[in-house]
Amino acid sequence: MTRCIQCTRCVRFLKEVAGLKELGLINRGEHAEVTAYVDRSVDSELSGNIIDLCPVGALTSKPFRYSARSWELTRRPSISPHDSLGSNIEVHVKNNRVLRVVSREQDDINECWLSDRDRFSYEGLYSEDRLTQPMVKQGGEWRTCDWKTALEYAANGLADVTHKHGAEQLGALAAANSTLEELHLLQKLVRGLGGDNIDHRLRQRDFRADGAYIGVPWLGCKVTDLEKFDRVLVIGSNMRKEHPLVAQRLRKAVRKGAELSLVSPLDEDSFTTAKYKAICTPQDMVNVLSQLLKAMSGLQNAAMHPAARQRSINVEANIQAMAESLAGYSTNVCLVNYKVGVFLGDIALHHPRYAELYSLAESIAALTGASFGVLGDAANTIGGHLVGAMPQKGGMNAQQMVESPRKAYILMGMEPELDCHNPQITQSALKQAALVVALSAYKGSLQNYADVLLPIAPFTETSGTYVNMEGRAQSFAAVTQPLGETRPGWKVLRVLGNILKLDGFGQDSSDQVRDEIGQGRDVTAWAQGKLNCQLSRRCEVSDEAKVEGLQRIGDVPPYQADSIVRRSVPLQKTKDAATPGAAMCAGQMAQLGAQEGDELIVRQGDGSARLKARRDDSVPDGCVRVGSALAETAMLGDMFGEITVGRA
Repeated sequence: MTRCIQCTRCVRFLKEVAGLKELGLINRGEHAEVTAYVDRSVDSELSGNIIDLCPVGALTSKPFRYSARSWELTRRPSISPHDSLGSNIEVHVKNNRVLRVVSREQDDINECWLSDRDRFSYEGLYSEDRLTQPMVKQGGEWRTCDWKTALEYAANGLADVTHKHGAEQLGALAAANSTLEELHLLQKLVRGLGGDNIDHRLRQRDFRADGAYIGVPWLGCKVTDLEKFDRVLVIGSNMRKEHPLVAQRLRKAVRKGAELSLVSPLDEDSFTTAKYKAICTPQDMVNVLSQLLKAMSGLQNAAMHPAARQRSINVEANIQAMAESLAGYSTNVCLVNYKVGVFLGDIALHHPRYAELYSLAESIAALTGASFGVLGDAANTIGGHLVGAMPQKGGMNAQQMVESPRKAYILMGMEPELDCHNPQITQSALKQAALVVALSAYKGSLQNYADVLLPIAPFTETSGTYVNMEGRAQSFAAVTQPLGETRPGWKVLRVLGNILKLDGFGQDSSDQVRDEIGQGRDVTAWAQGKLNCQLSRRCEVSDEAKVEGLQRIGDVPPYQADSIVRRSVPLQKTKDAATPGAAMCAGQMAQLGAQEGDELIVRQGDGSARLKARRDDSVPDGCVRVGSALAETAMLGDMFGEITVGRA
């Protein structure tokens, strides 16, 4: 406070931009101080921006403070890999070590802001868990070795499995925040061996829309257009935590008069005021959208989607009001030439009936001429579609590859028990495999499944490209030298291809791989020519299946999104990274006879977890919120499956 000049920039930012009033002034005159509310902390997912805004250095970065002088740092541009927005960042380096990350202004994407996840995740780059040398399991024991030995071991093992059992016994699972070049070479390797079992959609459960996409699903509009909508429908998204800066754009739209409607299984403290809400169980989301489509069809005098024709669908009053809002009606006026946006979030993307939600949402959007899109859950969700890092000729998707175990797996940049829709069956499948080759920046629990570990570089130590939610390809270069014996993932895959004597692995740089992907064209232009959210056929909407027990809401906490974020100590000390629990509404707790803080046993499939009971009235009755991507819940099953909960 000896530096603070009471300019209140931080107060105004948190209220006007972040949407949460968490700071204020107390006292008067020379005794005035900026402070948080009593018994409250600053928990905004955009809080780090007030460091940049402070004109006198009264607010500083705790992880960076006292570690270096500003003039000692080398500033290098890069792209954040933690969500599908592709925020532009500036990485500050000293002695080949990242010491700070700040925002790099890009009005078309992140403006001048940065989420806390993008700002402080760099602390996870130097975790003690970093894998810095190749390792091979021999006689049940792990031994470090040179790259030649490890690569030959992996290549010979892959060749042996495909020769003896067929290429269909090889499966490849890749994290969707891998670079475009890595995903391209991985699919090329798998197909060079004769296989087609490859996928980057690790948390997706429903793949019925595969083969029906006319193009690659994307945001459906430019990022800058988000703040220009008059009506917005967001389906299945905890927007503030999943895409903080997208939420900030929509917050601006609402401040200008836009009406926001939400369909979600969570009624959390929203990123802005929602005009209409339909908070329901995950299973009921399809029914809610069917009601909305039926109401919209009546307002527009349009032919109904088959799901909306069912006489049993009764449109509730709040859904009718939501439909009227999206159709341009309001209390005093009927809008003309208004803009509408309909978007599916991460909860919808991971939903067991995603194809039905997608089909219904597309039909709702079509009735109003709305922009329709998907908010991808990772940096290269779109990139994975573009380069074909998914089955194309009858191969297995991510879920099928673990439900029907393969003889060999290639894992790239992913942690099996944290990055998959059903970690229970994923871990079981990997333990049954004859060979598991893991390309990873971290050891994690991979030593429990893998036979060879190949250390690949995180985004700060390699070059590559991410394609963001609007189809914009953004290339970046390494900002530091690789740690230890770490190598860029694209180089590791290229050498594996050469050892296996496959064609098309002669690239000398990631730029050459990128040029091969774009077929000599600018990658953004090439990518945007393939974007299209339309389906060639509607997905059939099935009857509501009865859920006998409790439904799990297994959303991914913001600071468990990927392997780097999970290892960032500052982020893991925040409220959003608090010890997980089994959250439910007061009525559900009373039905179970549980009190706040009681220890509960949560069972799903063959696994169980011990969690503390936590009251959360944002959770619908009949549901329990049990987070995914957590070590404490890694033995459970589907993110949105049935669970049983009892007293310990």
